[in-house]
Amino acid sequence: MTEAVTEEVTARRRPALSPSRASDFKQCPLLYRFRAVDRLPETPGLAQVRGTVVHAVLEQLYALPAAERVPEAAHRLLAPTWARLIEENPDLAELFTDDEVSLDDWLQSADGLIDGYFELEDPRHLEPEACELLVEAELSSGVLLRGYIDRLDVAPTGEIRVVDYKTGAAPREIGEAKALFQMKFYALVLWKLRGVVPRRLQLMYLADRQSLAYQPDEPELARFERTLDAIWQAVMRAAKSGDFRPNKSRLCDYCDHKAFCPEFGGTPPEYPGWPEPDPGIETPLDRAD
Repeated sequence: MTEAVTEEVTARRRPALSPSRASDFKQCPLLYRFRAVDRLPETPGLAQVRGTVVHAVLEQLYALPAAERVPEAAHRLLAPTWARLIEENPDLAELFTDDEVSLDDWLQSADGLIDGYFELEDPRHLEPEACELLVEAELSSGVLLRGYIDRLDVAPTGEIRVVDYKTGAAPREIGEAKALFQMKFYALVLWKLRGVVPRRLQLMYLADRQSLAYQPDEPELARFERTLDAIWQAVMRAAKSGDFRPNKSRLCDYCDHKAFCPEFGGTPPEYPGWPEPDPGIETPLDRAD
């Protein structure tokens, strides 16, 4: 029994690549290091936390019987969902200590996103196979992929739809490419797990009431697999040497770690070596964008 438990823990700690961490490394290897290796603390913004809450509300909504999945039920879930989150993360209360945004206004904006969801589809007519589904698959190269899918719909004919809720505005070119990267990641994992390429990848932008759909195919996912292999090999080279180089861009304006970045006159912490447990793990805040 002890050996089995040990093997399970070892498997759980095996380094993996997630959509968020892969995107981090593509954007800036040093950002990847700060988040995955150094685990530097970050202060979530109000929009990011709101996304986490709305995702949790929609997950709970689908746990209700189909006939009860109405806007009023979703709105009733909002306050207790926020209460649980603040109980688990008391520091989030500090987001409302100034006069810029009131908690009531913030919750009202979350209600608006919930209304946006109901404008896009009627959950009473859907029976997802899973919500907030953890998926994990190993590529032929040995790279382990891991991530969470907001919602997985499977038709009686076996066709698969991957749905991802976005609580920010519909993106411009850079944001759209990042969102599509994430969806291709999930499509590849499902293809490896089930032998079926998802028929539809659907991004639902709740703030703008827009739904964007994409249909992948096998050759595209095979190319994407090679892309992820290349990213992971680059991560491993940096992991051995500790050489995670910064990549300055306009996205630096949104980074919490400028004080440690050489591009802004900072010095990174001493490299602690490749981390355990798993450096590829995602948090709910990572998945709420």
